[in-house]
Amino acid sequence: MSLLCVVAGGAVAARLALEAGSFTLSWTHSIEKTAWWERWVVEDAGLRPVEARITGSGPGMDPPEGGRWEGGFWTYRPSVPPQPSVTLANSSNTADYTLCARDGCGPLARVAGGLDRPVTLLPCAPPS
Repeated sequence: MSLLCVVAGGAVAARLALEAGSFTLSWTHSIEKTAWWERWVVEDAGLRPVEARITGSGPGMDPPEGGRWEGGFWTYRPSVPPQPSVTLANSSNTADYTLCARDGCGPLARVAGGLDRPVTLLPCAPPS
């Protein structure tokens, strides 16, 4: 079973079990107010985005080549290699992220123990 570590304030705030090794992040863009959604998988090399959707485009937010419009979203496959970790601002000045794992979805701030401190997501080893 794959686990995702949520690190806030320099400590592991949560270890989340993942269904089929994947999790999703969604949020509303702070300027354009468009909905974004990404599905990530945990691999030996890190976290890899495998699917993304956005409800619109704007300056610097154009869907990449190969993106297709379906069901009200631009859908595409990010061409980004696995990342050792992903750090999110987790700011009270913007709408919170929603994080979905095996046991359901919820605000990232609730999992991380609050807002206004960066949150880092990374693969973690199962407890021994």
